[in-house]
Amino acid sequence: MRSKGVLQAEIEFEVPFFDVDSMEVVWHGHYVKYLEVARCALLDKLGHNYQQMRAAGYAWPIIDLQLRYVRGAQFGQRIKVRADLIEWQNRLKINYLISDAATGERLTRASSVQVAVDIASREMQLASPRVLVAAVERVLS
Repeated sequence: MRSKGVLQAEIEFEVPFFDVDSMEVVWHGHYVKYLEVARCALLDKLGHNYQQMRAAGYAWPIIDLQLRYVRGAQFGQRIKVRADLIEWQNRLKINYLISDAATGERLTRASSVQVAVDIASREMQLASPRVLVAAVERVLS
């Protein structure tokens, strides 16, 4: 089992009908959307969300995304998606756990990696901008 990150955020919701296939199982591509919602909750908790990133002059594209499906979520099932901040000094790495809200059974685990890109020059940064590092330090202190 992966260790928890330094900061976590969790969302919970019921799987809607429009996210499932004819077998009433969540279509695999929708899991990326669920990760994004949890990631946004984590960035809000951090106090440095996408609007603040853009205002600071940086875009944060995803450069790596890994998903491991264990059991498919189903229509009407309540699920939890937890996002854990793992790395932030040089890149933004977040681990995720999607689980059944009632039983805690693991359904999917994932990770994403984002890097800062200067919006004006379009140059990838080799270290996270000070504004992000400072936001993490504020929350952790």
